[in-house]
Amino acid sequence: MYELKTESAFDSAHFLTDYYGKCENLHGHRWRVVAYIGADALQTEGTTKDMVMDFGVFKRCVRALAEELDHTFLIEEGSLAPQTLACLEQEGFSLTLLPFRTTAENLARYFFERMEAEGLRPSCVEMYETPNNCAIYRPA
Repeated sequence: MYELKTESAFDSAHFLTDYYGKCENLHGHRWRVVAYIGADALQTEGTTKDMVMDFGVFKRCVRALAEELDHTFLIEEGSLAPQTLACLEQEGFSLTLLPFRTTAENLARYFFERMEAEGLRPSCVEMYETPNNCAIYRPA
């Protein structure tokens, strides 16, 4: 199997609901996403002959996904009172509501699924919340 790898990063704030430790408080990360796409064989025609895919297309997709989350407050749907959300919006904060707890594990899966929706064939996504700690999503 062939694989390509690219990386991107984004800064965002989050907190973990129903967590008992420092991360239950609002805090931020410089998230680093490392994405891999795979293919059993190389393409056989056109400008991408003998490639898995064009690196430019691959990296633009991953960077665009990271850009969507850059400098936003990642919020699990239902984790804040409607009044709190309204006040944050009124203050002009950039909010991204997500249908999952905003853990590194779930963000890795989110990137994987979004890449699939863009027509890529991801094999693995690594999501670093610190330089030394990362969650990996690879379907079984």
